[in-house]
Amino acid sequence: MYEHRKQPLAKPVVFYVRIFKNILVALVIIFASLMIGTFGYQHFEGWQWLDAFQEASMILSGMGPVKDIYTPGGKWFNSLYAIFSGVVFITNIGLILAPALHRLFHKLHLEDD
Repeated sequence: MYEHRKQPLAKPVVFYVRIFKNILVALVIIFASLMIGTFGYQHFEGWQWLDAFQEASMILSGMGPVKDIYTPGGKWFNSLYAIFSGVVFITNIGLILAPALHRLFHKLHLEDD
């Protein structure tokens, strides 16, 4: 995916394409995560679609819950979705920063040679 340390630094166009692709993958992950949360809250709590989407958005963004959860299934889902959301956040940060960090480290390593 990225150039080897012995290869020259990628051209800026290649670098920008990598950033664009990684951001696109991150957006797909966010969309899929929102759909999982929306369907989960709708299924376990019986909420309207907009309320379920709002709750999923707030949990996924790290803002916290909006509504109270009453059913045991909803509480289980809410707990697992919150953990899942934390992992999604960390994964997306890694995806978005990977091209820039790789380029930085590659540039630093080229100066050593």
